[in-house]
Amino acid sequence: MPRITVGTENSAAIEIHYEDHGFGQPVVLIHGYPLNGASWEKQERVLNQAGYRVISYDRRGFGKSSQPTVGYDYDTFAADLSALLEHLDISDVVLVGFSMGTGEVTRYLGTYGSTRVAKAVLMGTIPPFLLKTSENPEGVDGAVFDEINAAVVKDRPAYFKDFLDNFYNVDVLGGTRISEQAWQNSFTVAIGASPYAARACVDTWLTDFREDLPKIDVPMLLIHGDADRILPYAATAARLPGLINDLEFVTVEGGPHNIAWTHPDEVNGALLAFLAK
Repeated sequence: MPRITVGTENSAAIEIHYEDHGFGQPVVLIHGYPLNGASWEKQERVLNQAGYRVISYDRRGFGKSSQPTVGYDYDTFAADLSALLEHLDISDVVLVGFSMGTGEVTRYLGTYGSTRVAKAVLMGTIPPFLLKTSENPEGVDGAVFDEINAAVVKDRPAYFKDFLDNFYNVDVLGGTRISEQAWQNSFTVAIGASPYAARACVDTWLTDFREDLPKIDVPMLLIHGDADRILPYAATAARLPGLINDLEFVTVEGGPHNIAWTHPDEVNGALLAFLAK
């Protein structure tokens, strides 16, 4: 099982698990909360078949990676990504982030630049800045995140049930675009994540990425569902045009948060077309 060490907590190494399959231009897939790298299965198969090398990894605290109680901030997440790219010594990379993974992509490019990166993709985006403030009135009220934190602490499994219902818009798409079995799989993955990470990551959603965005100097694709209940379209994706120099924007009509699963034809089509340019 391939792993790299990215730090330590007391006597234990902090390790990141990754998968590396196929040949060709490398595409690095960065998963969303509260899933893991395996959640990209509908994209990985298509990308491999199209001749790309596909690399996915589990964020610290999730999947098969270590579950420390340190390092849950985007500077550290971006450093973990940088360590993986350095370990594999790859260039001409396409970074693809979903949900929380869009933060890694944005902070990595803002901090480390594009020496190793050719293109980037944001899907179900957190940037530019999710928290509503006096100078960011388009954001989401801070009380919402206080309630999420309280719910995670009170009853994490119950919180994940509600979260995943809205992650997939089950009341609308259940039985058609998301099966009960696929939902249960996501629930099992979520429960297997670190309880500490489940709460600590909520605070990271309030990271301000507005200073990172102008530093992005590679072509970028943005894909977002207009029925996203987790990261509302108007507060996130709709604000990015004009903040990124070279941006292509694809809106998935009726798409929930996890469009990679519910709308794979739209997502994969847009992704392959962007990669081929």
